[in-house]
Amino acid sequence: MRTVSDMLAFAVTDGMLHFELTATYEIFTAPHLDYEVRICGDSPVRVGRFTVEPDLPLSGLVHADTVVVPAVADVDRPLDPDLVEAVKAAHGRRARIVSLCTGAFVLAEAGLLDGLRATTHWGHTDELARRYPRVEVDPDVLYVDNGQVLTSAGKAAAIDLSLHVIRGDHGAATANTAARRLVVPPHRDGGQAQFVPAPVPSGEGHPLTELFEWVSARFDQMISVEDMARQAGMSSRHLTRLFKAVTGTTPLQWLHTQRIRRAQELLEMTDDSVDRIAEASGMGTATTLRRHFQRTVGVPPDTYRRTFRPTGGK
Repeated sequence: MRTVSDMLAFAVTDGMLHFELTATYEIFTAPHLDYEVRICGDSPVRVGRFTVEPDLPLSGLVHADTVVVPAVADVDRPLDPDLVEAVKAAHGRRARIVSLCTGAFVLAEAGLLDGLRATTHWGHTDELARRYPRVEVDPDVLYVDNGQVLTSAGKAAAIDLSLHVIRGDHGAATANTAARRLVVPPHRDGGQAQFVPAPVPSGEGHPLTELFEWVSARFDQMISVEDMARQAGMSSRHLTRLFKAVTGTTPLQWLHTQRIRRAQELLEMTDDSVDRIAEASGMGTATTLRRHFQRTVGVPPDTYRRTFRPTGGK
């Protein structure tokens, strides 16, 4: 876990998109977070219809622990070579580099994505792959975390990746607090599909909102696809199709992920034993929880708790 005093710097230049910059700036400067946030650019820059006054020159990126590269408005225009070099230099100093949407083109131009899996907005994935053939472009995910280098898809995925970064730095409880301030879901897996076809039916409300809430209140119970379909008032086959369209995964895969997330929260926020957490999250036994938790999160529950448990309380 990173230290709360880490410097997080936005790398800006003319022609970047307003949403990705301002939305993520709002996230990382939240009162409950202690990132030292700076905006680095060589002069006042135009971002959408607004002018941004940087705190530091682009050369200041080499002092950052995390560098965020917002979206580029026009990927057909030549990229700012000073921006590319500054981001490359920061990477060379071991900074974590995070690109939002078409900011991935800056990372690719700097050679930071060579041999790596990466993503960008689905409308630009073909161009990214064509222009940078050494990059393994994945058009079907929200974000990709390669450790030192992270890339996200468009707009809302920038928020997802920002919350993912906070979750890794400060734990699930802090990320959930940030999500509540934004009134957005606290976690969407990076592997979740980008919503390219926009297949969610129109009408009043989200078709799965009530079902999500119903399931979330029953993680400690056995829940089948048939149970969810009955609650949603549709056939199991239709529910599966709708789930795939909306979440990019199947009902059972989604439920499994939510159980793991519930276990993470309980590990962070309670003194409950692993056996009790296994029951509360619907995993049944500690053995089952440990097996699935290790496979999904990458560490055992006890290790996760020692790493992410807030100091001094529940």
